[in-house]
Amino acid sequence: MKINQIVFSPTGGTRKAADILTAKLGNDINRIDLTDSKCDFSALNSESGDLAVIAVPSYGGRVPAPAAERLSQIKGNSALCVLVCVYGNRDYDDTLVELKDIAEKSGFKVIPAVAAIAEHSIVRQYAAGRPDSKDEAELQGFAEKISEKIKNGVDRNDDLKIRGNRPYKKSGKGGLVPKADSKCTGCGLCAEKCPSQAISRDDLKSADSEKCIHCMRCISVCPQSARKANKAAVSAIALALKLVCSERKNNELFI
Repeated sequence: MKINQIVFSPTGGTRKAADILTAKLGNDINRIDLTDSKCDFSALNSESGDLAVIAVPSYGGRVPAPAAERLSQIKGNSALCVLVCVYGNRDYDDTLVELKDIAEKSGFKVIPAVAAIAEHSIVRQYAAGRPDSKDEAELQGFAEKISEKIKNGVDRNDDLKIRGNRPYKKSGKGGLVPKADSKCTGCGLCAEKCPSQAISRDDLKSADSEKCIHCMRCISVCPQSARKANKAAVSAIALALKLVCSERKNNELFI
C-alpha cells in the first residue's frame, strides 16, 4: 500500500511525529510538503487503495490557514486517511475536528486520528525535546493499532468520533512577527521558505503582518540566526502558558 504523507511542518516538530508514525505503517512513502507555496496542490491525487497520513500543527487550536487551503485542493478519491495533530503541550482544541472536516470534504475517508506532542515552536522550553523516546514508543504503538484496524477491514460508514467542537473556536490574531537584525546577509532563504509568502525579497528585514502566521519557519531556517521574535513578547507568552504547559501531556489515539 502506498502512503501519501501530507505534512505542514514549518519548524520540524510535526514532521518528526509524522515520520515516527508513518515509518511503522509502511515503506512506500510519497512525501508531500504543505509548506511549499510553489506547489500546485490541485494536481495531486490519491488513489482509493492508498493510505494518507495528514499531519498539521495546532495554531491556537486551529489548523493553520495555508495548510487548510492547500489540503482542500488535494483530491482524496476515497483513500483511507490517518490524521495527526501536533501541539506544544497546551491543547489542540478544535484542530482535529477541523482537520477531519477538511480531509473528508477533499474526499478522504478518515479512520483514526492522533494528537501528538512536540516542542512548542515559540516558547521552546515547553515540551522541549519532544517527541522523545517515550513519545516514539507510544506513537509506534498507535501505528500498530492502526495497521491492525486496516488489516481487519474498515467500515466506511463508520464516523470516527474525536475531541473538538463545531463551530470551531475563533482564530487568534498573533502579533509575533519575527524580524531580522544586522546579521542578515540578504540571502533570501527566509522569503523562499516562508509558507505564507509573508516575506518579500525587497524587504527581507521584516514581514507582512497580515500574511505572517507566526510559524517561526524563518527563524529556524536562517543560516545566520539573524531573525528573531521579540523577546518581551515571547516572555509574556511563556508566562501566560506556564500553568497549562508545565505538566507533561500525553499523546492520544482516536480509533
